[in-house]
Amino acid sequence: MPNSLLRLLCWLLLAALLIYLLICAGLYLFQRSLLYFPQPSRYQDAAHTLILPVTGAMLQVTTEARSGAGAVLYFGGNAEDVSLNLTTFAQAFPDRAIYLLHYRGYGQSSGEPSEAALQQDALALFDQVAQQHQDIAVIGRSLGSGVAIWLASQRPVSRMVLVTPYDSIEAVAAGQYPYVPVSWLLRDKYLSWRYAPAITAPTLLLVASDDRLIPPPHSQRLLQAFHPGVARLEELAGVNHTSISASPHYLPLLQQGIGSPL
Repeated sequence: MPNSLLRLLCWLLLAALLIYLLICAGLYLFQRSLLYFPQPSRYQDAAHTLILPVTGAMLQVTTEARSGAGAVLYFGGNAEDVSLNLTTFAQAFPDRAIYLLHYRGYGQSSGEPSEAALQQDALALFDQVAQQHQDIAVIGRSLGSGVAIWLASQRPVSRMVLVTPYDSIEAVAAGQYPYVPVSWLLRDKYLSWRYAPAITAPTLLLVASDDRLIPPPHSQRLLQAFHPGVARLEELAGVNHTSISASPHYLPLLQQGIGSPL
């Protein structure tokens, strides 16, 4: 092989390696902007807003205050304005108070989102709500399913529903970026499979049959991480990651999974 051609191939390989490293560096530096999409709160009635002070932030919680033992905590998706669920949830769970957490940087909440921050904020919300309610159920959707699972492994939630959940964000990202060393680059891994064995609360997993963002096998692997009899999975046909809540079976299954306070 002529030396000139060999040098050209070496330069091409070096250029390809440089481009690959730049892609990896970009994914590492901007990964949280790919994972979190803060949304403003379109429902800002002061009568339905709780401001929760936590370390490093002030959190907005959209609420439906009710007396009694029962409450529902909701942790939403990565691009969700959780306040839009207030009317639906208030009607669906008439015997429970409703608490919808706006993550750091979402709605009127200050701060920057991260896995560690969202976990600590979930604990703070639970501990605040537990001062008034003894039966606290949890709903986590998409990104929020990882927050809900971690919370349920740390606090005595009564019931849990996980909507389009994953075994881990790490596994989902590895499927989306198969040629990138995701496990080395990712900071917020949300290893739900690791926390599932510690959960004893009855848990329902709601899965969309046509989900391309979090394909059903991720939810099925999460189900296998629970101890037998703790969790069950319901797959809703003909819906995807976004449209699952439009299924006529969605709300009845949520009601079934959360149940009435004891």
